[in-house]
Amino acid sequence: MTTAPFVSPSLPRLHSARASPFPKPSVGSGGGVAFPARTYGSSLRLRSAVMSASGVGGNGSPMAPEESTVSSRLGEVKRVTKETNVHVKINLDGTGVANSSTGIPFLDHMLDQLASHGLFDVYVKATGDTHIDDHHSNEDIALAIGTALLQALGDRKGINRFGHFTAPLDEAAVEVILDLSGRPHLSCGLSIPTERVGTYDTQLAGNNSHHIIEATFKAFARALRQATEYDLRRQGTIPSSKGVLSRS
Repeated sequence: MTTAPFVSPSLPRLHSARASPFPKPSVGSGGGVAFPARTYGSSLRLRSAVMSASGVGGNGSPMAPEESTVSSRLGEVKRVTKETNVHVKINLDGTGVANSSTGIPFLDHMLDQLASHGLFDVYVKATGDTHIDDHHSNEDIALAIGTALLQALGDRKGINRFGHFTAPLDEAAVEVILDLSGRPHLSCGLSIPTERVGTYDTQLAGNNSHHIIEATFKAFARALRQATEYDLRRQGTIPSSKGVLSRS
């Protein structure tokens, strides 16, 4: 796999069990910046069923002109089954604070990437039957995060809608292309060489599962940030020639 031309230093992990998952957001003055991206071997293309909403662009996007009194875009979901108990909160206009305890340390690390690189505040608390396998917890946490994101995005007025980012991590580079259109679709071209990422890394350059997965979360966070930020020129209108973005 070709190495990216340069690697920017990662933002620091912002993880504190005592920190509020929703600190008071600050209003950004600049718009979202779209970065050109190239394919280096791994790609993840997403057309999400997630909705969007207007509000204050505390994640660096301009304020929605028609909804200037809205302080932040929040979503909260509690999901309880016989296998898991999950509580998720997300603030799209946050500062990058992660407060996650899922029972799966590697997933906690990935949620840190989502918060830090997307400038979202992410709170995830979960218990599950991880003594059997991580599968049920992974699945229900993903469902809860998606539903919370759906709530936070609301009516989707004024957002950019599209996001596109390539994240390099040493020998790995992952591209995410995102469309918050309301039409659910996932194309995943990732090739992860190992079934698990253990506590000790013995993989060779170009085949490092940890790097591939982490770069995926970072690229997704940046693409989602681009797509959810406000487009000032759109003046609060729906970003579609049809005038509506639906769930189906």
